[in-house]
Formats: sequence, structure tokens, C-alpha cells
Amino acid sequence: MATGALLAQEAPAQSSQAQATPETATQTPAATGAKTPPAASKKAKPPVNDLSVIQVTGIASSIQSALKVKENSNDIVEVIAAEDLGKLPDVSIADSLARLPGLATQRVDGQASAISIRGLSPDFAGTTLDGREQATIGENRGVEYDQYPAELINGATVYKTPDASVIGQGLSGTVDLHTINPLDLSRRTFVFNVRGESNSNGNLNPGTGTGTTGHRASFSYVDQFLDHTLGVAIGFAQLDQPIQEKQYQAWWWSADNGSAGIDQNWGGPHTPGLPDNVISQEGMQLRAQSQDEKRNGLMTVLEWAPNETYYSKLDMYYSTFNKKKFTNGAQWDSSPYNYVAPISYSDVSTTPALPLPVVTSGVMGGISPILENDYNKEHDKLYSIGWNNKFYLGDWTATADLSSSSATVRLHDAYLFTGLANGATTDVAFNTPAFFGGYPSFSPGVDLANPSDVVFTDPNNYGYNGREEFDSQKDTIHAVRLEVSHPLGWIFSSMDLGLAYSDRTKTKHADVNFAWLDGNGSTDTTYLPQFSTPVNPAFLYNPTSLGYGGIPGILNYNVLGAMYNQFYLTPENEQGDWSRNYSVEEKVPLAYAKFNIETDIAGIPVRGNAGVQFVHTDQSSTALQSNGNTLVGTLTGGTSYNNVLPSLNLAAKLGEGQYLRFGLAKTMARGRIDDEKVSSSAGVSKITDGPAAGQVLWSGSGGNPQLKPYVAVGTDLSWEKYFGKASYASVAVFHKNLLNYIYNKTILDYDFSQFTNNTPTLVPTSNYGAYTLPENGTGGSMDGLELAGALEGGLISSALEGFGVQANYSLTNSRIPTSSISSIPGGPRTLPGLSHKVGNVALYYERYGFSVRIAERYRSSFTGEAVALFDQLGYTKILANRQTDLQLGYDFIGGRLNGLSLLLQVNNLSNAPDKTAQYSTLPNNVPITNPLEYDTWGRTVLLGFNYKL
Repeated sequence: MATGALLAQEAPAQSSQAQATPETATQTPAATGAKTPPAASKKAKPPVNDLSVIQVTGIASSIQSALKVKENSNDIVEVIAAEDLGKLPDVSIADSLARLPGLATQRVDGQASAISIRGLSPDFAGTTLDGREQATIGENRGVEYDQYPAELINGATVYKTPDASVIGQGLSGTVDLHTINPLDLSRRTFVFNVRGESNSNGNLNPGTGTGTTGHRASFSYVDQFLDHTLGVAIGFAQLDQPIQEKQYQAWWWSADNGSAGIDQNWGGPHTPGLPDNVISQEGMQLRAQSQDEKRNGLMTVLEWAPNETYYSKLDMYYSTFNKKKFTNGAQWDSSPYNYVAPISYSDVSTTPALPLPVVTSGVMGGISPILENDYNKEHDKLYSIGWNNKFYLGDWTATADLSSSSATVRLHDAYLFTGLANGATTDVAFNTPAFFGGYPSFSPGVDLANPSDVVFTDPNNYGYNGREEFDSQKDTIHAVRLEVSHPLGWIFSSMDLGLAYSDRTKTKHADVNFAWLDGNGSTDTTYLPQFSTPVNPAFLYNPTSLGYGGIPGILNYNVLGAMYNQFYLTPENEQGDWSRNYSVEEKVPLAYAKFNIETDIAGIPVRGNAGVQFVHTDQSSTALQSNGNTLVGTLTGGTSYNNVLPSLNLAAKLGEGQYLRFGLAKTMARGRIDDEKVSSSAGVSKITDGPAAGQVLWSGSGGNPQLKPYVAVGTDLSWEKYFGKASYASVAVFHKNLLNYIYNKTILDYDFSQFTNNTPTLVPTSNYGAYTLPENGTGGSMDGLELAGALEGGLISSALEGFGVQANYSLTNSRIPTSSISSIPGGPRTLPGLSHKVGNVALYYERYGFSVRIAERYRSSFTGEAVALFDQLGYTKILANRQTDLQLGYDFIGGRLNGLSLLLQVNNLSNAPDKTAQYSTLPNNVPITNPLEYDTWGRTVLLGFNYKL
């Protein structure tokens, strides 16, 4: 059983007062304003668990513990109690967080990774571990929660309203993850957890070393020494997880022919065989992706409370994440702009749709299949250490906290192209759903798994035969925090005054090599696109299966083996590659004051806090500057700014278990780190279609190291009613006014005279062109409604004892000036990450040792950051999705098997797909929506046991 589950099994039934202890594992001092020593000498020994009391464990207990912390908090928070993490089928902490009201997750490789709070993207959320800001392996600020095993995280508090003493807050909210306090337990405890894992999609890429089975295992040890003044906790968790993904993606859709077509409006060529005034798919890719993930996580906690005046806790977390990914697929260009051969259609059928019918079946002629085999290896390392010291000096409490967090990423990516020899083409019969009815079906006229027909070549005149990339990234945060607290009088119970300083540096480096077939040239005069060579039989594997898309198999081989034996490599960093070499540093001194409130107003008890943070930011960046693909120098830049962030939280107790909460605060979130980079690049190109056809124009893009942060003023109002042991109901509304916003601005008349044209064959029509960079804008707002509740069946009828339900539902809207988001591709006029509707429901039964839980989460469509077409990071429209998970368990109570639990878990029970869409307009500005991507990961079945000593 996980460390998180450990407390669930060890904690007996407690009174409400005991569960509200401020230093519990699922609560931080900021949540209550309390400064009570967590442990002390014999004279002030902390309360320990009485093991003679009947234990309350399991799902209902987890809800009960979380609700008690939520009820006693001065802020508007959501809580995951320790019992919840180990009991549910959670791959990582993200799965548990996604069940909370107003929170939603975005799946990456089929599993929960990024978290959105109240409709804002992950970059707007702050994440801390034991109150300390965390470095990230992602390119920006959003934490990838799959780095944190649920087995090693003891709880989480999500602050929906700011608290002046919480450092590293986000614009949308702050997630504080907790490690265990070993002195909270009464005795030595060992916990073991082993689960086997299987994926239902099968092995799509044989020979690559990936498979369909894996395992998860964890071990936890908690002990106390020196008369219960020294506590030790050690936890280790290992994940060996297979991921098999079936992918389909349309390149793009367009109206072809007729009054709304390419030929009439953009001067494009006519596509023979297509009816007039229809929408057709202009290319596609069908890919099978096999991935193997291995994660090892280690958590260690030392807690020392030798006397009444001193307390110390040292937390250390370390994890390594190794990923190998093999992606093999077939794709082709079926647009009238095809570079290889003219495309034609026959036997075309359409499906009625608005504004135009959609081509859904027929035969494409002149297709040149493009087979791409990709190898990706990533090694991530995450390290965090924090040392907290408290000194209790009479009425004064002084705290000193030192911390360091680092995340490093090493990435190796390589891919090669194969196709038909000598530029040959084939016919392809197709049957494509008009919308999202499932996978399409394609039937090429040639066997794409036959090495006699499919060879190494450049099947689409890309200008090279393959590509290799090495990326490295390092993110470090060093921080110190000092705080003093003292009791006050009048309406204030106490005050907290603090100083903090953090220094964050994120550095990214990318190098690219192009691969050229042995015997072929690598220059414009010597390179032959149709030069071809068979794949060396020594590198061939069994074919990759694309049967779910109608293609029985395609060529599958050892990419690195072939690349290093049948190709030669040359360094070829291009404009987009140079721009990914940069560093950004942020030095942030901060001061805060918080006054904890405890008073009566007209006989109504009121508690809360009022405070303010003063934040100074000094940001700087260095990066590379390029003209086209030519590196020309190094750029530096930066800025500094101040922000004053007041906050107020009030909670009025209206009756037994009934509260009315109010929050008012000004919050900030710094921009994306890759937006703050100073890099700049530009080049010239000849326009081939449209009104500017034939002109040679400048274009460029860059970052903006002088960006100021997002700033918002938010108001929250929440009503909560707690009853029974694990039941409650709540209604919350919130509103945020965005005072400062960041968007991509395109300057159409930018002067490029400071750049040098490195393409002498193209003479610019003018020195002016379009330049895109992030800028600060103003205006916009968002608001929402959140409903949540939990109900024990026993409160309705004794026949329902053991049954229970949890549910929540959120509605969120945003209004952003059109100019602020016009550059977000594929997006509606909303903030990235915003889902209008988010819902969760869970039904459970728990009695006589048996437990059953089925849970479903729903998220409506949103604009999310994802790896889009041609593996470039960008925004895409992710359509509504829902995921259902199932858990069955049995706990042996008493006898020789006491402490043993059996567990069966099924993640993604219905094999729910992820779907994206293309939003565009016809030449007459009529909007169209068509499918873009359809991916499935299968269902994952886990079977294993937990054992506690």
C-alpha cells in the first residue's frame, strides 16, 4: 500500500477537533493560520493515535478527512486526504486532483498530466511541494504531475483564493502537495504495494522492446525514535508502464473547386474528379505509437522535535523518468499543391454537412505514400530538497526555510523517411467518417510492409532523408524564506510577517542533424530527392500494424541502426531550431504580512485573514539571433517590475456545519517562459498564392524579455454545509477581471532593415513585413459557478449503509478582447485551457471488507497546448472527453491475512478517445469545423495487492 494509503489504515476514528489539528499531513499552516508545534518534548507531547480505538478506513474515511480540513480552513480550498491517494486507481497525483471541483486534466500519452484550475491553462496554476515552488520538466511553468507518484504524495491542498503567506501562487489557484509527517503516526509501519499492469491495445510495433504488460510497486517505512521526538519516513515507488496508442490525424481540410474553392479564390490548381463546392481532406497520417515508461521515485522525511522550543523537518524527493517511444506511420499529401505528382479522385461520395458537403469515400489516384519511422528517448530527473526550522520563543514563532528544486531533461529524437522507389505512386481507396465516428479506412494499391516496394527515399521532396535532434533543458529554483508570527488582540488572533527570495533559471538547448542517404548529396546541386536504397534486412522488424485504419501493416525497422549505417549526418540548425536555444532567469524578492482574523459580528463567528504581498521581479534572458537559417549572434534583454497583491479571506459560521465564505484578492502569474526569451529570427520567402502571389516578403518572430505578468482581481463567494460523517453540499461563484494579459501580436509593417537577407536568390519587395511577438494587453474577464457535494447512503436509509456518492459540476466563461487571442490557431474566442463545463461523479460501496468505486470525469472542449501537426508544439482545439475508471477491492480483516488487501483497477474503462478539430474559414469568411485528430490508448487493467505490517 502507498504511503498515502498508510495513514488511511493507521488513523483511528477521531473527533472533529482532533481531525482539525493544524499540522496534520493533509493541511498546511497557511490553511488555518495556526502556529502550534507539531511535536514537542515529554512536557508537550503531541497527541498520538490510540490503536485501541476502532479504525475508520477506506473511501468514506478519505472523504471525511478531506472535508474536515476544508471546513476548518480560513481560505476557500479543495483537499485530497491521504486515504484518498492510495485507495483510488491513480497513476499520479493528477488523477486525484482532477476529481476536485473546478479542476480538470489534460491527457498526455493517455494519462493525466497537466492540471487546469477554474478554466485557466496549466501555466496559470502555481504548484508547490510542502509550500515550496517546484521546477518543471516542461518547457514552461505548468507542472507535469505524472512526475509525482501517488504512492509518495501524502495529500494536497488546492487554494482557490490567494493567501498572503502562500509563496508561488498562481493566477487561477495554487496546488500544494504534501509529504508525510512521520511523528503523526504512533508506531513503526511497513507498507508494500505490487500491481501488474496490462494494456488492451496490443503491441503495435514489434521488435522495439515495448510491450503490453508492466508493473507498479512501492515500499514505505515510517518509524519514530528517541521517545517519539525523531521521525523517519522512506518511500520508494517504481513504475514500468507500457503505452500503446493508435493515432489518426488529418493534415487539413479545405473547400476544393467551385465558387468557394482553392482554384477560384487562391489561384490553386484544379483537383480532377472532385465535385464542385465540397470540403475534402488535403492529407492525413495514420500512426501507431509504442512507449515504455520507467519511473523510480524516492521520498525521505526526517522530522525532529527535541523540545518545546525547536522543530525541524527535512524533506527530500528524487525521481528519474525514462521514456522510449517508437512511432511508425503512413501519411500522404492529397492536396492540389502536391509536390510529387498530380492528384485525382474517382468514385467520390459525399456526406451532407454545413456549410458544404464533406467528401467521405472514393479512390485517390497519384498518391505518393510517406512512411515515417520515429525514435524518441527521454531521460528526466527531478530533485527537490527543503529544510524547515521553527523556533517557539514565548509568544513568538520564527521560521526559517531553505529549499532547492531542479529538473533536467535529455531528449534524443530521430526519424527517417521511406516510400516507393523512383517516385512511384499508387491508388488509395478510402472511407473516412465525416465527423468523429471512429477511425477511417484506407486501402493502398501496394503492400506498404514489403521491403521490395518500400525503400529509403525522399517521398515528398522534403529536401532531406531524415532528421536527428538532441535537446537538453535544465530548470533550477533556489529559495529562502523567513517568517515570524505573534499573537495579537482585538479582531486579530495573530500576525505573520515574512521575507522570501527565489532565483529561477531555465536553460534550453537544441541541436539538429539532417540525415542523407549514403551515395546521395546534401547540397542544392547534388541532392536527388528520388535517390533510393533498400532498408538493410539486418535492421528489419516485423511490420507495424495499422489495421485499425485499414492498412494491414507498414515497414518497421531499427531507426538508429539504419541511420548510423546507411546515412551520413550534417549539422542543420534552422530558424526554428536556433530560437530554441535560450535561457531565462527570474530573481524574485518578496515580502508579506498576514493578519489572522477571529471575531464575532452580530453574534456570528467570523474567521479568516487579511494580508498583502509585495513582489519584485527582475527577469533577464539570453538567446540566439538568426537570419533565416543562419546564426548571426547573441541577444540579451530583460526588465524589472513590482506588484502589490492584497488579499482578504473571511468565513462566517452561520450554524452547525454551515459556512459562508468570501474572498477578494489581486493575483499575478508571470508569462510563459518561452515567451520571455529574447530570441529573434527573420527571413524572406516568395509568396506562391493569394493576393500577394509572386512577391518576396520579410517575416519573423521572437520572444519578449520585457513582458509584464498576467494580473487579475478576483472575487469569490462560497456557501458550504457539512453533515453526517462524510457528506456536504457547496455552491460557489467567482469572478476575475484581467487587468493585464499576454497575447501574440503581429506587426504588419515591421522594419527588417537591421536584418541581413541570407537568401541572395530572393530580393525582398520591401524592407517591411510581418513580425510576431508576445505583448501585454488589457481587458477581459472570467466568471464561474461550482456545485459540489457528497452523500452517504446511510443518511437516507439503513438499507443503503456503505453506499455513497460524490459529484461536482462547474460552469466557466471568459471574455477576452479579439485582438488578444486572434493569433491562437484553432481557437475559439476563449482563454487557452478553458472548458465551459467540467464534471465529476463517483459512486462507491464499502462494507464487510469489500469496496467498489466507479468514477467518471467530463471536460468540455477547450483550446489546449499539444504536439500538433508535424510534431510542433502549439495550440489545438481539444474536443469534449470523458473517462471512466473502476476499482474493486477486498480487505482481509483479522486472522493470518490481516493487513492484506486485493485490488483490481481498470483505467479508461470505455477506451475513450481524445479528439481535436480544425476551425477555419472559407474564402467568403464562412466558418467550417472538421475532424483533425482521433487517438485511443486502450484500457489499462491492474491487479495486485497491498500489505501492511
